[in-house]
Amino acid sequence: MSAPGPRKAFLLAAGLGTRLRPLTDRTPKCLVPVGGKPALYWWLEICNRLGVADVLINTHHLAEQVRTFVKARTGGPRITLFHEDALLGSAGTLAANKNFVAGERDFWIFYADTLIGADLAPLAALHRARGADLTLGLFKSPRPQSGGVVELAPDGKILSFEEKPAKPKSDLVAAGAYVGGPALLAALPPNAGDLSRDVYPKLLRNAAGVALDPVIDLGTPESYARAQKEWSRFGF
Repeated sequence: MSAPGPRKAFLLAAGLGTRLRPLTDRTPKCLVPVGGKPALYWWLEICNRLGVADVLINTHHLAEQVRTFVKARTGGPRITLFHEDALLGSAGTLAANKNFVAGERDFWIFYADTLIGADLAPLAALHRARGADLTLGLFKSPRPQSGGVVELAPDGKILSFEEKPAKPKSDLVAAGAYVGGPALLAALPPNAGDLSRDVYPKLLRNAAGVALDPVIDLGTPESYARAQKEWSRFGF
C-alpha cells in the first residue's frame, strides 16, 4: 500500500472570471456548474479521494455564495475560508497563510478554474520519490502560449518554465495541480504576487512534472463549453 500523500491543500478560487462574463457577473467562477455540480464541489471530491484532511479556499468576488456553499456541504475535508478584500495573487494567498501548512512535509496547490479527471496521486508520489521542491501537473494544450509552458525531460525533470511565451518551446502547460513544500514557502514574496511569475522559476533546479489527462481550463467560454460536452470523460 502506498504512503498517504499531502494532508493539506490550497484551493485557489477567488478569481473574478472576467473572461466568462456575463455568467460570472452572478456566479463566482469557482461555482460555475459542470456536470450538474459546481466546479468547487468536484475539487473537494478530488481532495477527499486523495486523503486531504484540510483545505484552505480563498474568496473575493461574490464570496457570500462560496460561504453558503461551504456551509451547506457535509463530509470531509475540513474547509477554512480566507477572504481577500483585495486580490493577493496566488503567491500572496500562500504567503498570507503559511501557518496553514506550517510543519507539513508537503502540500497541494489546486486552481479551481481547471477541471482534472486524471488520478493525481502519482504527482505526489513523484514529488516525494525525487525529493523535489516543486512538482507540476501538466497537460498538452492546443494554445500553449496562453499558459505556463514547460520543457520536460524524459525522466520527469523540468528543464524550463515560461509564463505565456510568444514562442512556446513545447505544448506542455501547467495544469492547475501542483505539490510544493518548505522550499516553495521560502521562495514566496512577502506580499502580493503570482506563483507562475514570481515563485516557480526560482525552484527549477529541483522541479519535476507529470503529464495529466483529461484536463480542461474552465477560464474561457470555449473551454467551459468543451468541459460541459466532454464531462463524461472525467469519471467522477
